[in-house]
Amino acid sequence: MKKRAVYPGSFDPITNGHVDIIERGLNIFDQINVAVLKNPKKSPLFTTKERVRMIESIFPEQKRVNVLPFNGLLVDFARKIKSNIVIRGLRAVSDFEYEFQMSLMNRKLAPDIETFYMMPAVEYSFLSSQLVKEVCSLGGCMDGLIPPSVEQKLKKKIEQNKNINL
Repeated sequence: MKKRAVYPGSFDPITNGHVDIIERGLNIFDQINVAVLKNPKKSPLFTTKERVRMIESIFPEQKRVNVLPFNGLLVDFARKIKSNIVIRGLRAVSDFEYEFQMSLMNRKLAPDIETFYMMPAVEYSFLSSQLVKEVCSLGGCMDGLIPPSVEQKLKKKIEQNKNINL
């Protein structure tokens, strides 16, 4: 039986921390389904379709990485794609409380689905998509923060949306 994991997130945009978790996750799981969330609580810079395409462009030859949009309950999505493992990244202690609550709620809703926590490599432990957008919008150096193809798209998108609040 294949070990299929779901790695959910907004990925607005995907960072090298996300890429690190996906690549290392492939050492553990047979398949990783990157689930790009359409979250009604957030106003993403990139559309869901743009975020899916960006992630697909980072893993073009990797057959074990699937990128799928989703909305609704994560446990429903996991069941739909026949996965019983959810990967979540933990950068700092501040992430833990929120992730712990989400994990317990998911367990209440779907006791058969387990949460697997992964820490990013140390050099990415401070990264968040929001922080990357802020640094980029202020003209900061993006080296090592996001894949080069994502950097180009992020700079272009920020230029097009100068008047929005990131």
